[in-house]
Amino acid sequence: MELKVQRIQIKAGKYKVVLNTEDARELGVRGGDRVQLKDHSYLTAIVETGDLIEKGTVGVYQECCDKLGDVCPLTLNILPTSRPSSVGFIKKMMDHQKLTQEEIYQIVQDVVRDNLTEIEMSAFVTSSYIHGMTSDEIEWLTRAMIDTGEKIEFNTHPIMDKHSIGGVPGNKISLLVVPIVAANGLLIPKTSSRAITGAAGTADLMEVLAPVEFSADEIKSITEKVGGVIAWGGATNIAPADDKLIRAEYPLSIDPRCQLLASIMAKKGAVGADCVVIDIPVGSGTKVPTVEEGKKLARDLIELGERLGMSVECAMTYGASPVGRTIGPAIEVREALKVLETMQGPNSLIEKSTALAGILLEMGGVAAKGRGKELAMETLRSGKALNKLKEIIEAQGGNPNITHTDIKPGEHRAELASPADGYVIEFDNKRIVEIARIAGAPIDKGAGVWIHRKKGETVKKGEPLITIFADKSWKLTNALKSAEKMSPIIVEGMLLERVQTFKVF
Repeated sequence: MELKVQRIQIKAGKYKVVLNTEDARELGVRGGDRVQLKDHSYLTAIVETGDLIEKGTVGVYQECCDKLGDVCPLTLNILPTSRPSSVGFIKKMMDHQKLTQEEIYQIVQDVVRDNLTEIEMSAFVTSSYIHGMTSDEIEWLTRAMIDTGEKIEFNTHPIMDKHSIGGVPGNKISLLVVPIVAANGLLIPKTSSRAITGAAGTADLMEVLAPVEFSADEIKSITEKVGGVIAWGGATNIAPADDKLIRAEYPLSIDPRCQLLASIMAKKGAVGADCVVIDIPVGSGTKVPTVEEGKKLARDLIELGERLGMSVECAMTYGASPVGRTIGPAIEVREALKVLETMQGPNSLIEKSTALAGILLEMGGVAAKGRGKELAMETLRSGKALNKLKEIIEAQGGNPNITHTDIKPGEHRAELASPADGYVIEFDNKRIVEIARIAGAPIDKGAGVWIHRKKGETVKKGEPLITIFADKSWKLTNALKSAEKMSPIIVEGMLLERVQTFKVF
């Protein structure tokens, strides 16, 4: 069927076209089916149907126009075509049948090429969540995620890396771990994520100091030049299936264990990591609520690392409270820089950073067994870590002379005061993050929450529990209203809610 082209200058995220309902019926296709666009070449696109597009016309989204050439054709021949074979493999998963390595590779390849609809992607992640995968299948999934993207290959070894499972606000430790490790002569190409549901991912933090969007070749070059990099992995084509799968998981609020394992290890494998330390925060409100679950996850990660030729060690850390006292890009960076410059700062930040950096120093052979944390602490105390971070900032295009006092939080601020004297008896991590996000984090770099009192600390009536920062006054107003409506911090003796008796006259 030959149809006139109507350009839709919107990115759909996949190769998509829109057909009039009558044209679709005549072609014998429905929404979610595939068609081939026949011009000078063939392009397979996913069909949407509706009456907003006139009969005899095909609406072509931006991705299709770009693929068809600099000038989108005036007409296209539309031919029905079959679904990709990976759809059948996903149905096989739904029936709780094992997949072959080739079948898993085909699914991942179609994920990367945007050949699957949102429903098909949802079916894949849901089946993974319900049925899980065998150890072999997880290894094949990981290898497929590595092989369908760019890879960095270094001539010098060992290559070190670090990852946190996440779920803990204020976890800014990469800003200390990376320069500590690099200052001791090891290479650590840290590709990081932006926040999805949190107030600041590592890439959001580093962006306060320097650009973070680099190609795989640029990441390799910077790492070889100064020993380390802190870059946004999403700007590369490293394990590109990962971000696409995360987008499918997000609306369902699920995180399949098999895909969590593959996601972590694919990114490490793609940057050529030899030694990896993985931070597993454990406790109420985290992704891993108990020590038993943490140990099981650690065993799975270590086993997968062995299959991939990587040495993996896991560290279970306390996750029921934020790391440090700051939540949000600018103020977290300010807190981390102050520690690097003066060694003054929260004990939780210093201890966790040096402990994890110490494990990497031991794995990399520059510290004796059991002496890694001591070397990490000395590297921090001597100023070597600070100097190395300055080198990394400069190599990434930032100002190496920036200090913690140069970093200012949002100009609009408000305090949430304690309504009573007493001890802080409850601290809600998720509410703290929610308030920071309402204030504008992570998009607004100055937005966030400064914590004055943590669990177990004393406070007097009228003293601040938290200070909320925002770059925009209306966002501050909304964040403060949210904090006052449901406080993230409970002080003993405070009135939680007033319930009244209503009389009918």
